[in-house]
Amino acid sequence: MTLELKHIDRIIEMAWEDRTPFDAITFQFGLKEQEVITLMRRELKPKSFRLWRARVQGRATKHSKKRTFEEGRFKCSRQRSISNNSISKR
Repeated sequence: MTLELKHIDRIIEMAWEDRTPFDAITFQFGLKEQEVITLMRRELKPKSFRLWRARVQGRATKHSKKRTFEEGRFKCSRQRSISNNSISKR
């Protein structure tokens, strides 16, 4: 499978995000967890790859089955709500 540069950039971005599970990457791009790891190893500098692996390995939020919350997406209580493309005032 050949991926466009913009897709590779988005996969890397999603892989770095703490709350984006590998299942979301699989759903959107068709890459399994091992394929994402291979892509990250190929695209990142060695030190960056090691930092990413250390960060991801123990993180339950990267695996849907290990998550503590079931539905919806996590939202911080301090996060402002967005409506009609403008940030709501408190």
